[in-house]
Amino acid sequence: MDAKPIETEVLPPESKNADPDLARLLAWILDDLFTIPGTKFRVGLDPIIGLIPGLGDSSSTAIASLLLVQALRAGVPKVVITRMAMNILINAGIGAIPGIGAVFSAWYKSNRKNYQLLQRHAGSSRRNTMGDWIFLGAIIAVVIGAGLLIAFLALYIVTSFIGWIFHA
Repeated sequence: MDAKPIETEVLPPESKNADPDLARLLAWILDDLFTIPGTKFRVGLDPIIGLIPGLGDSSSTAIASLLLVQALRAGVPKVVITRMAMNILINAGIGAIPGIGAVFSAWYKSNRKNYQLLQRHAGSSRRNTMGDWIFLGAIIAVVIGAGLLIAFLALYIVTSFIGWIFHA
């Protein structure tokens, strides 16, 4: 019997760099996925998901936070990451207002803005430190926490209003 040597394959280490295709895809899905028929205006899943009271805005806020991780991996300065977080918070805050929020979210396109910021400021050769990751974790916690708070507040207001209408 002839023994054949076992061939092994070693996978390369996982890249710690940002994936520009993932960031672009995420921004496109959330802000530009569909074209409104008869117009050139594009709408993504962000304003559509935002129509679900409570769950929608908090979900889209959490998904949008993935762009913050991509930004840190790409070497985007902390001040720009903070600006990106503010875009997400503005979208979540106004997006939580029933009716108006979905229209604002479709117009504001925070994810596209954040992708453009990521593209413009990516490429720092400085290596990320533990402090950078702690900063990002704190920013994401604030963004998601504020998104949840806004969503629950909007849900409370809507349910209180509906209760007031039917009990009046």
